Amino acid sequence: MKRSVFLCMAMSLVAVTVFSQQVTSTDSIIRDTTHSMKFNYKQLIIPSALIGYGIIGIESDQLKSFNTQIRDEVQEDIDHKITIDDFSQWAPAATVYALNAFGVQGKHNFRDRSVILLTSYAIMGATTFAGKSITKIERPDGSSNNSFPSGHTATAFAGAEFLWQEYKDQSIWYGIAGYAVATGTGLFRIYNNKHWLTDVAAGAGIGILSTKIAYWINPFITKNLFGKKHEKSATSALMPSYDGKTVSITFMRIF
Repeated sequence: MKRSVFLCMAMSLVAVTVFSQQVTSTDSIIRDTTHSMKFNYKQLIIPSALIGYGIIGIESDQLKSFNTQIRDEVQEDIDHKITIDDFSQWAPAATVYALNAFGVQGKHNFRDRSVILLTSYAIMGATTFAGKSITKIERPDGSSNNSFPSGHTATAFAGAEFLWQEYKDQSIWYGIAGYAVATGTGLFRIYNNKHWLTDVAAGAGIGILSTKIAYWINPFITKNLFGKKHEKSATSALMPSYDGKTVSITFMRIF
C-alpha cells in the first residue's frame, strides 16, 4: 500500500510539474533577441512546495515516520543496488546538447545555453553543499551525515528544467521525458538507500528553482560577460559538482 502511494507521488510529480510549466509558459516567456525568461511568481509554486516539504521533514515526526516507512517498504525485497542514478542525473542536461548536435535547434545557441547551465549548476551546487553542511542529516544506510538534500536529484531536476526550457517550444514531450528521468533518479536514490523521501523532494525543488533563476538572470550575465562587442569571443568556465562525498570540477570552453 505504502509503495503504491510512493509511486503515485512520483508519477504525480512529473505530471504536475510539466502541467504547471505549460500553464505559466504563455505569460512568463518573452521572445526578444536573447530569448530571456521573465520572472513569474507562479513558477515558484512547485519548487517552493518541494523544498518546503523537505525542510519541514527535518523536524516533523510524522514526516520522519513516513520516511522510515517508505524506506522499509522499498528495502524489504531488495537484494542488490542499481547505480544507474550516478549516470542518469546528467542525462537531461546532456540531452540538450545531443539534440542540438542532431540538428534539433533549442532556444539558445551553444554559448548562451552553456552559460545558463553553468549558472544553474553553480546555484544548485552551492545550495546543496550548504544544506548538507548545515543540516547534517544521517543517510538511511548510515554511511554519512550529509543526506539532505539529494545532490543527485538536484542535478537531475536542474537538467530536466533546462531541457524543458530549451525545447518545450519544439515539443512538450522533451520536457516530460526529462522530468521522467529526473524523477527516476530520485527514486533510485531511495531504492539504493542513500536518501530519504524528504531529501529527494528538496533536491528536486532546488534543481528546478536553480535553473529558473539561471534563466531569469541570464540577460544580465550575458550582457556583463560578453556585451555586443564580444559576441564572437570565447570564454572558459569551471563547473563545480558535489555528490555528497566528493567535489569535482569540469572545465568547459564556450565559444
